Amino acid sequence: MAGIKDKFDKAYEEKSIEELADAPVAALQGVSDGDAEHLKAAFNITTVRDLGTNKFFLWAQATAKLAE
Repeated sequence: MAGIKDKFDKAYEEKSIEELADAPVAALQGVSDGDAEHLKAAFNITTVRDLGTNKFFLWAQATAKLAE
């Protein structure tokens, strides 16, 4: 799990995996508050869990994997 926690802002590094999943998208390193607002407006994504389970992002990930 250490490989996941270091992908989050410092304030979230000691959180449980459940807390990380329910954290706001901006808790991910490199995702700004502005980026999070765009994700909310375009896809109704407000949490890391929402982002990870969004069908469009899953389709894009599957396509990229198949293209490898």
